[in-house]
Amino acid sequence: MEVVKTISTIAFIIISIVLTIIVLMQEGKDNGLSGTLTGTADSYWAKNKGRSKDSVIKKVTVVLAVLYFVLAILLRSKWLA
Repeated sequence: MEVVKTISTIAFIIISIVLTIIVLMQEGKDNGLSGTLTGTADSYWAKNKGRSKDSVIKKVTVVLAVLYFVLAILLRSKWLA
């Protein structure tokens, strides 16, 4: 059981570091109302945003965040103690 806890702790540390880097790579959302007024909301970039680099980074962030919290709960629970 000690091996599983060690592997989980190492995975938790790696996920923490990668999650921090991924969050810092994301761009800000400062194109709200001003983007609508200037017409950039109908651009090619706005229409195909689901297949962009930002979309992939957002999905990876969600997956890593879920793994982070699951591992945090497991490491503090009695299952790995």
